[in-house]
Amino acid sequence: MNLSLLQIILSMLAGIAAIILFTTKLRLPAFFSMLIACFITGFGLQMSLPDILVAAKTGFGNTMQSLGFIIVLGTSLGLLLEHTGCTRVMAEYILRKTGEKNASLAISLTGFIVGLPVFCDSGFIVLSGLNKSMIRRTGISKVTMSVSLASALYAVHCMIPPHPGAAAAAGTLNADFGKLILYGIIISFPVMLIGHWWAKYAGKKFQPINNNNNEEDEPETDNDRPTVIKAFLPVIVPIILIAARSFFITTPQASQGWMKNVLALGDPVIALTTGVLLALYAKRKWSKDNISLLLHEALEKAGTILLITAAGGAFGAILAATHIEDHFAAMPLLSSMGLFLPFIIAFVLKTAQGSSTVAIITTASIVLPLLTPLGLDSDNGRLLCVIAMGAGSMIISHANDSYFWVIAKFSGIDMKTMLRSFSAVTILMGLAAMLLVWLLSLIIL
Repeated sequence: MNLSLLQIILSMLAGIAAIILFTTKLRLPAFFSMLIACFITGFGLQMSLPDILVAAKTGFGNTMQSLGFIIVLGTSLGLLLEHTGCTRVMAEYILRKTGEKNASLAISLTGFIVGLPVFCDSGFIVLSGLNKSMIRRTGISKVTMSVSLASALYAVHCMIPPHPGAAAAAGTLNADFGKLILYGIIISFPVMLIGHWWAKYAGKKFQPINNNNNEEDEPETDNDRPTVIKAFLPVIVPIILIAARSFFITTPQASQGWMKNVLALGDPVIALTTGVLLALYAKRKWSKDNISLLLHEALEKAGTILLITAAGGAFGAILAATHIEDHFAAMPLLSSMGLFLPFIIAFVLKTAQGSSTVAIITTASIVLPLLTPLGLDSDNGRLLCVIAMGAGSMIISHANDSYFWVIAKFSGIDMKTMLRSFSAVTILMGLAAMLLVWLLSLIIL
């Protein structure tokens, strides 16, 4: 295709506008919105209908091939941790170590650890009962406690696999999962602390008049709770396996037969399977029906995420067919933007349509052909590019974000206070994360 840069950009913007319009105004599922965007962009690029179908199917299939098992297993692990009580055991252990005076820090640390395999909305719902109990016990503002928990879960969700946005972007840009987890933790941990600091400030400044919750503490009815070690193992072991593989894969011994088998344990599919088995082991008594229902629920939940992710891959394949990188390679201004371009694109998309996952997936599709002119076509460049997208996808969570309403509903915070506390902290977190990414790029790029 011999197209002008203006035509390519207009076609791409038309596809992005379609995604935003259909997801926000018409309330269509993101899968159908992205599918429609494929055809809008494709026709704008003067692609024939067969060419659009081939590109979309190829992108869809490649994404499913690289991420299908990871998303299904990550979703399953999250549900099992919730059901077995591992999340609550981890939270109570951290609270005992930090003390009730530091309850807000304890709930932040809990959200950070639980959030590694559990999606932010699910994590907040699961931990909301514990959060309310800690508010009653300590008398700390529910704004402080709820925003501390919400921001910690959010920091991990936007930047670290197996969360679908980061996982999809890593697959699209061919970034190393293990190193992405490590760098993601390095960036997201201080970002979580910034969220905790703001939550303490917001709790004093914007605390609602009535901070009491008339709900009773949830009774402890489960006598089959896991030990602390069993609760933490399903989260820690997969991370160690994946991270270890990433750093040993480049050694001379990596190609030897025995070493290849050992390193296979760190493949994200095997590592997450190990986490699922450890989560099953955490509960002593299982019935066949119980396991079956849980795993069916995991598959149903993962199915929606898979479809959105794969549709993003299809949209990315349409954009890749434009060879837009050839036009931008000769533009010095573009290369000077570097990591800030994916950050800005993700920020605009997130603010406009509400979903961090859709923002990251769409941004990855746009940025993939631009990696070389941006100066990011290296292993570390791709890693930092994914994290920069995650930073952008934090800004701004407001009324069009489902997570915003999950927090408001389960914490009992009114909308005005939510905007002044949680929406505000997402701006701080996103900017802080991008600053840290830029500083890290000065060291490793």
